[in-house]
Amino acid sequence: MSDLSYDGGYRGAQAVGDPLTFAISQRDADTIQMVRNAIADRNVLLAFQPVVQTALPDRPAFYEGLVRVLDHTGRVIPARDFIDAIETSETGRQIDCLALQQGLDTLHANPGLRLSINMSARSIGYPRWMDTLMRGLRQGPTIAERLILEITESSAMVMPDIVQVFMADLQHKGITFALDDFGAGYTSFRYLRDFFFDILKIDGQFIRGIHKSPDDQVLTQALISIGRQFEMFTVAEYVETAEEAMFLTDIGIDCMQGYYFGAPTTKPHWVHQPDQRRTG
Repeated sequence: MSDLSYDGGYRGAQAVGDPLTFAISQRDADTIQMVRNAIADRNVLLAFQPVVQTALPDRPAFYEGLVRVLDHTGRVIPARDFIDAIETSETGRQIDCLALQQGLDTLHANPGLRLSINMSARSIGYPRWMDTLMRGLRQGPTIAERLILEITESSAMVMPDIVQVFMADLQHKGITFALDDFGAGYTSFRYLRDFFFDILKIDGQFIRGIHKSPDDQVLTQALISIGRQFEMFTVAEYVETAEEAMFLTDIGIDCMQGYYFGAPTTKPHWVHQPDQRRTG
């Protein structure tokens, strides 16, 4: 979305005397500019969070690389605070490219690592994104099989036919695909059958407090059944307590992700941390 669109939004909000609409538009414009500045200054990085196997919770199945930007004060800003504002814009495509590049470089530097990176379906037709992917895959023979691309349910539904072709082509190269935030959107089961995702990530709204919510228990069990039917590994997002983890284990979830197992960190264990202790 262009700056002119936002400018028009400001004038429209002022014209109808709606200060709330104007404030929201101003906030989004400020957010977009903050992200653009971060891109220009190369202040974009990944925070890594483990996704653990239910059977072996001390052993991550893979890590998710979550994109972060630094604002002008050096604060780390998580994607949830800016992704909606940039999703449909050129800035969103640039963020996808930078996240992918950093993920591929991480895989190249750590041959034993498996990593997932988020992307928007809108980046499929963005030449720079595909160039970044192909260049990164050439860095090593095992990178493709250790890369997982996560596409949100809502993003996949924007252009399902294109997503299907895109996935089929890259799966032949060994890349794994995860359907992110499942249950939060409006997936047609016809498309779910045709997509052939490898991993199904159940949206955290069903997971928080699941051990004491009969409704969420039924819904999550139904989503797990869907995953099994379509031969997808299931991942529960936003697992934050032992009670939630225990319930999910009992109903047969394959993997879990959340603060209970580890917070996202920009300094994962595989990055050498210099000894900062003072001597003398």
